[in-house]
Amino acid sequence: MGFFRKLKEGLAKTRKGITERIDQVLVSFGKVDEELFEELEEVLVTADLGVDTAIRIIDDTRSKVKERKITDPLEIKELIKESLVGILGEETQELDIEPSPAVIMVIGVNGVGKTTSIGKIAYTLKKQGKKVMLAAADTFRAAAIDQLEVWANRVGVELIRQQEGSDPAAVVYDAIQAAKARKADVLICDTAGRLHTKKNLMEELRKVSRIIDREMPDAKRENLLVLDATTGQNAVSQARTFSEVTDISGIVLTKLDGTAKGGIIIAIKADLGLPVKLIGVGEQIDDLQPFNAKDFVEALFS
Repeated sequence: MGFFRKLKEGLAKTRKGITERIDQVLVSFGKVDEELFEELEEVLVTADLGVDTAIRIIDDTRSKVKERKITDPLEIKELIKESLVGILGEETQELDIEPSPAVIMVIGVNGVGKTTSIGKIAYTLKKQGKKVMLAAADTFRAAAIDQLEVWANRVGVELIRQQEGSDPAAVVYDAIQAAKARKADVLICDTAGRLHTKKNLMEELRKVSRIIDREMPDAKRENLLVLDATTGQNAVSQARTFSEVTDISGIVLTKLDGTAKGGIIIAIKADLGLPVKLIGVGEQIDDLQPFNAKDFVEALFS
């Protein structure tokens, strides 16, 4: 199955929550007036785009209606699509890992699909012919280390690990030395995501970053935040908090296929300006794919 079809199927619940409701509103109005815009705004707010983003989209749509002298409500759907692509950006956001070596630091709270995402990223990069290594620096939970080991074995990449409770920075240090010795193209580091101990997390991530800067100063860097689409506006709150803790270069949004809250992609980009780089629309190992705004909007409205 092609990825666009997977994306379309994965967005089925979100489409019900956004597109079908937009269609219902547009069909029920005989003319373009302020009441129509208010109804559309309400649809967008309740579809987890957030109040500010919904207002921004409707204001943009209202301006275009005036500018293009549109009188048929059914034509408004194309304007909303234009506005969404405008917010999300037209370019596909690729991982910035060329030339090698590169270090990808992956952060996110427990349960969002962080370890699974690391496994899927490693699989994709290995398929592209890259030598990939993993570092199990989420040492707070033994389960996180064991789960990452399962993925490393499944994908066929080397994992650097220590015991539960070890210093995450020490794990990353060992992993960097191993990556340099083995001439790895990409080192992916799992990190802890305990937001309730924000101060400790901040110190831990800073320490890990310092180790990477010192030991691999010329490496390309990605700091990816993994978010669970099913949590809706809570994902935006997590992104905001993690942005305060560390520099985030991109978002990995998981579980899009299991939620009606896929509109959260738009809220994250509009509210925080963070690019969504990868999206997950299924359980399969190849279901984590680069995010393309045009494809997303087309799949959402098709």
